[in-house]
Amino acid sequence: MTLPVAVDAMGGDHAPGAVVEGALDAVREGLDVVLVGRRDAIVAAGGDSLDIIEASEVIEMSEEPSRAVRTKKDSSIARAVNAVRDGEASAVVSAGNTGAVAAAALLRLRRLPGVARPAIATAFPVPGGGTERVLLDSGAMADCNARWLHQFARLGSAYSRIRFGVAVPSVGLLSIGEEPEKGNLLVKETHKLLAADSEIDFFGNIEGRDVLDGPVDVVVTDGFTGNVVLKSLEGTASFFVRLILERLSQSGPAGAEALRLLAPLADEMSPDSVGGAMLLGVRGVCVIAHGSSSPRAVTNAIRVAHRMVEADLLGELAAVSLPSPSVDHR
Repeated sequence: MTLPVAVDAMGGDHAPGAVVEGALDAVREGLDVVLVGRRDAIVAAGGDSLDIIEASEVIEMSEEPSRAVRTKKDSSIARAVNAVRDGEASAVVSAGNTGAVAAAALLRLRRLPGVARPAIATAFPVPGGGTERVLLDSGAMADCNARWLHQFARLGSAYSRIRFGVAVPSVGLLSIGEEPEKGNLLVKETHKLLAADSEIDFFGNIEGRDVLDGPVDVVVTDGFTGNVVLKSLEGTASFFVRLILERLSQSGPAGAEALRLLAPLADEMSPDSVGGAMLLGVRGVCVIAHGSSSPRAVTNAIRVAHRMVEADLLGELAAVSLPSPSVDHR
């Protein structure tokens, strides 16, 4: 019998309302959920019919992640991660402070054998029903070395295969040019390691313009660059959506018809459709949803968590042969 997914009810810009609504929709689909947070807030949001693990504290978005995790031991994030550690839940979902979720998972769940550092793998929707692309790291490790990125390439390749069914995922290294000699020292050193790795299908360097519409399934970069890319794409998409809606709404019947035709594409490309990013490399299925997650996004994140538990993501990742890191990983 599958254990429930522990959902941080207090995490996100629209919590607990959006989280509770998304959890209720997931339960209606037959998925098992337990909410974690302040009982009074959850009940007030309509979650009185759901199982609840009480947590008296909330880690705010503005707090320093590691410090908050260590000092707020009764936070909803900490309690949700503890539920996985203690065998009360099969996975954790949170739209809260990303750094705090990653720090709590690292401290309480620990790393998978051989993993030097965890990485956040973000999937991008592809129009027309194409296979989603995976970007990692998108924010877990701002400073990386080449051997960690080498591990990210293997983990990301395995994740693409497990979650999206890509038989042999192609891997690209994000750089400022396609040629092997382009990039900073980190990129150049990583390129040498990936090019010599027969365990992955290494395409070579790719540029920023290739992230959404390029030749690879997995994009590898450090967490600082990856997070900048992710936020830049989100901001650009949001800007153009607003601009298009504004112009078309002023264009009479023709504009209204264009809006009707574009609506399915906008829905398909929405981050809410993806279901959150996955923290790879820890001993637990950990889905990090967008901070502004809607109820639909929360439901999709719960779906992804359940699916990855059923697919034995942890077992599959633990079986991945990882290159030795350059540092110890106690």
